[in-house]
Amino acid sequence: MKTEDFDYELPEKFIAQQPAIPRDSCKLMVVSRDGILEHRVFRDIGEYLHPGDLLVVNETRVLPARLLGHKKGTGGAAEALLLDKVADAPDTADEQTWNCLVKPGKRLKTCARMEFEHDGEVVLEGEVMGIDEANGSRSVRFTTPGAMSVDEAIHLVGHTPLPPYIKEYAGDDEFYQTVYSTEERSAAAPTAGLHFTVGLLDELKTAGVDIASVHLEVGLDTFRIVSEDDPLDHEMHTELYTVPPKTVRAIKEAKARGGRVIAVGTTSVRSLESAAAGGALEPCTRAATSLYILPGYEFKVCDAIITNFHVPRSTLMMLVSAFSGRETIMDAYETAKTEGYRFFSFGDAMLLL
Repeated sequence: MKTEDFDYELPEKFIAQQPAIPRDSCKLMVVSRDGILEHRVFRDIGEYLHPGDLLVVNETRVLPARLLGHKKGTGGAAEALLLDKVADAPDTADEQTWNCLVKPGKRLKTCARMEFEHDGEVVLEGEVMGIDEANGSRSVRFTTPGAMSVDEAIHLVGHTPLPPYIKEYAGDDEFYQTVYSTEERSAAAPTAGLHFTVGLLDELKTAGVDIASVHLEVGLDTFRIVSEDDPLDHEMHTELYTVPPKTVRAIKEAKARGGRVIAVGTTSVRSLESAAAGGALEPCTRAATSLYILPGYEFKVCDAIITNFHVPRSTLMMLVSAFSGRETIMDAYETAKTEGYRFFSFGDAMLLL
């Protein structure tokens, strides 16, 4: 197995720059493990789900993690992208420390200070506390000069970070959030869930399909391609995930009645399979996973997957290939280009059966 086995050519015209409106009007490719493909619209997905099936969604919400400001003293432009909180640092209303990607990286060294304004007033300040030489990220301590909390200031000045391949979108940030998103902890959206509307979810519930949730905090490494020639040499990134006890119960009940567990997105897949890594499915709260799913992996929980079309040479390409078979996936991607499907975060969907 080589990384190039999961590579494919994709002209830029196939990369979706705008979301489908309404959300469930996007295309849906239904892929059976025997390689049979069907071309539908996402709102038709209920025709492939049965009473007693269980949808498992990742209800995480994207942080307004892109902070645009200036360097204190010089006034030069500065930008910080929040990745995750530093675990052993103070986390209070008026002080938080985050691992961040910053611009300009060469000028924002240790002790450098940034300011972020709203309506001409500085409402958030950041000080670079340290540099991770391995990946260039900074630990930045954020404080507020007034009575406002750090969380309030971040929401006031922050912008939703879009993936680097979305270059033309200037619409409502809510289209990069799922309709069921709750707690803000992610740097990127669980994009397979973007296709669901409240109405479609209600229709599925009425038809006897149950819905349960997990919470995986999506990091920017989800966009990282595998640069090593051998996928086994790649170090899988770590993310935090939660599988509530009620979700574990719902899964066991669905399996007992002969229903299928349908994971909405690769983040839901990683959460469920990680929670079952010890053999039995167990609930957990903000546990760390670096589960790396490659062809040959035996799925313990997931019976079907709803997903988007993924970046070449990514661990997500390897995950869906592990589920459906590499040749089936690669053939489906070539067909998708022929049929005019749209790729990546704002793109069309697949149902892998």
